[in-house]
Formats: sequence, C-alpha cells, structure tokens
Amino acid sequence: MRVEKGKVRAPEIGRVWLNSPPLSFRQLRGRVVLVDFWDYTCINCIRTLPYVQAWHERYGSKGLTVIGVHTPEFTFAQYESNVERGIREFGLTYPIVIDSDREIWKAFANRYWPTKYLLDKEGYLRYAHFGEGEYHETEEAIRELLLEINPSLAFPPLMEPLRAEDKAGAVCYRPSAELYVGHARGRIGNEGGFREDSIAEYALPQELTEGLFYAKGKWASTAEYMEAVEAGEHTIVLRYEATGVNAVMASPRDGAREVKVRLDGKPLNTSQKTRDTRFRSTEVGEESYVAVQNARLYSLVESHDFGTHTLELICPTGVAVFAFTFNSCVDPSAAPTPATVESRS
Repeated sequence: MRVEKGKVRAPEIGRVWLNSPPLSFRQLRGRVVLVDFWDYTCINCIRTLPYVQAWHERYGSKGLTVIGVHTPEFTFAQYESNVERGIREFGLTYPIVIDSDREIWKAFANRYWPTKYLLDKEGYLRYAHFGEGEYHETEEAIRELLLEINPSLAFPPLMEPLRAEDKAGAVCYRPSAELYVGHARGRIGNEGGFREDSIAEYALPQELTEGLFYAKGKWASTAEYMEAVEAGEHTIVLRYEATGVNAVMASPRDGAREVKVRLDGKPLNTSQKTRDTRFRSTEVGEESYVAVQNARLYSLVESHDFGTHTLELICPTGVAVFAFTFNSCVDPSAAPTPATVESRS
C-alpha cells in the first residue's frame, strides 16, 4: 500500500534495543527505514523474517536501515531473554526494539502481525504491507526510496522467492482460523466450556466440531493458556482444515516434556514430519512427538496438501498450550481442488 508523500511522519519512541544501540527516526533522517512489526511466536511473522534479513544485508550499505519492532502477543514474549533466544534462532542481525508495552504499536496505529512500513529519507511514511507476501513489491518500494537519496545507485536483480509456495501462481487455501486455548480468547468445545482460572477434569464428547478445541483430563485454565496438571493422561484434540499445524507451547517448570502427536488417530509418518518432529520405536509401534521446553512456536504437522484432519496432542504434566495456527499454501505444481483458494500474484 503506497502512502502519499509528506503526509505522515513516524513517532519517536523505543527504549530497549537488541543488536544495536538505541536509535531514533530523527537520527535516521537521510536513510530509508523499514519498520517490521513482529512477534517471535507468530508463524506469519516467522515466514517473512528471511526476506527482512536479506533486505538488511542487500541494502544496508545503500542507505536502508531495518528496524524490527517486537510487540508480544503473549505475556512470556515480553521478556527480553525470550526475544533474544528467538533472534538467535532466526539469525537476525538488524536492530530490534522491544515494544512490550505496545507504545510503538499504538503510535503507528498498527493492528496486525506482521506489518511492514517504509519511511523515506525525511521520515515520512511512504509504504505499508500487512501480512505475508508481496515480497517483490516491498523490495521494489525499498529501491524507489533509495533512488530518491542517490539516483545513481545500482541494484542486483530482485530476490527470487525463498520458498516454492511464495512463487507467483502458488495456491493458498483458506485454512481454519487461528485457535487460542486460554479462556480470554479461546474457543473450547467441551460441555460446560472453560472452568476459568481453576483446575478441572475435562471429558471429550462423541463428536468434534471444526473451529473448536477439546480437552481431556485435568487442566488448569488461565486467560492465556491451559496447562496439564496432576496425574493421568492429558489430551487436546481438534479438527482443522489446512496443510499443516503449529502450536505455541511451553514447559516452564522442570525441563523438556515430550508431547505425543497423532493425526487422524495415528502417529505421523515421515512425510508429515516437521523441523520439530521426532520419532521413536516402542513396544506398541512407532511414536511421533515434539520435545517442548522453551516458550515458542512448535511445528507439529506438515501434510503438504490441503485437507481436513483431526489432531491429537497427548501432553504430560507441566505442558502449557497457548494457541494453534495453520498453514495454507502449497507448491505451485499442486493442483487446486477446493473452491476456497487464492492464488498469489
């Protein structure tokens, strides 16, 4: 989205900086500034980070300054140590400012993760993009503003898409909506709903409805998450439509916990594995699981094609589950079948 030149100037706020001494938009006058609002647990943010890092490396010497504004969605993401861990994991080297009180978020009147704003050499807002995609368009906007500083600049070819599903013509289906587990925003399908801010025994119904999650066993319900407590089996089940599933989880008390992952009643097979999936042989057969410890986004399942499935997580005591997000795009060579598809251009 282009913004008319000379209408809106960026605010001057931000206290705690990582990868950089404190910066201000005023001191950056004369440079193009890319402001990226993100959260280290947000799957859509995570998917854009390789492009943001690449633009920092490509254009930093030509007059671009990238600033990542980390505005947390969950309480644990307010802590600098968790953000620093995420920065290391994703290999980010550009300046990042901590926005735990949402001061910068509010000053920009921002509403989405991720959002990218481009400021010109005079500090005026000239371009904005919400969500994933439009990587070529954003890079072209960066170049246009850099040429306003130095018309003689020479640029390399525009970046090629970093993933097959980012290419023109890639098929993006309409997946299940993000599903929160805490009672403040969550949608639980168990009879009687949440037992808010208390420990309770939950039982599964006979039928499952898409767009809800269901708990079994003893869980402590909080505003942001549900935590498996006391003895016995603890299960979360949900039906969804997507190509893959991710979950924000943590095991904050006594080290890593192994969460068993089942799809449609069976352990995952190797074609459905993710970077977090692990396998082992047991007396009753193969088992798929993820080792949960640090509070972050865990990739649970990647089916590579769009479909309706039932996900089951069997959690030991101490595991906290915050939210589920769903993948929706497939390789351009995959043939679309549902009517609810969108092609990237």
